[in-house]
Amino acid sequence: MRYYPAAVALSLICAVSASVGNSAVPASPAAVALQQQGKVALAAGKTQAAIDAFESALAVDPAYTALYLDLADAARHDGLQGKAIHYYRQALAREPNNFAAIAGEGEALAEKGALEKARRNLAQLQSLCGESCKETKALGAKLAQVPVTPVLTADAVKPTATVATAEAATPDETVTKN
Repeated sequence: MRYYPAAVALSLICAVSASVGNSAVPASPAAVALQQQGKVALAAGKTQAAIDAFESALAVDPAYTALYLDLADAARHDGLQGKAIHYYRQALAREPNNFAAIAGEGEALAEKGALEKARRNLAQLQSLCGESCKETKALGAKLAQVPVTPVLTADAVKPTATVATAEAATPDETVTKN
């Protein structure tokens, strides 16, 4: 009983700090303006300008998770699926149930050829937001359109052994050493 007041105070502190940590912090207006510039540049096909704007916005407001999604989209637009997956995972580290990040990572994985991992993302989306969720539909459509190519193993490829013989050099082709 003598620890009861301390336990109540400690639990109250934990409850208050947990609720403060989960509150959404509005993005910086400068970061939002830079994000819009990046989106316009990406729509115009200027991928590097878009990446520059998104990275500048991230420097202004590093807690703005949507910028990681935009950087990932720009990387995918450039054909850099590995880099896109990195950005999606950074967004997921900040917001583990971010549907757009889960779907985007799954699409990038599918584009890279990691279909099994992409299917895991699809299953995760189906359990979190259901079949009618737009992210679930987008990832499902991406998985349906990716062609299935068989994976070759070392056992499947049998090299053929050929032996090349060197022809004897003629007397006028011989090199003399001094």
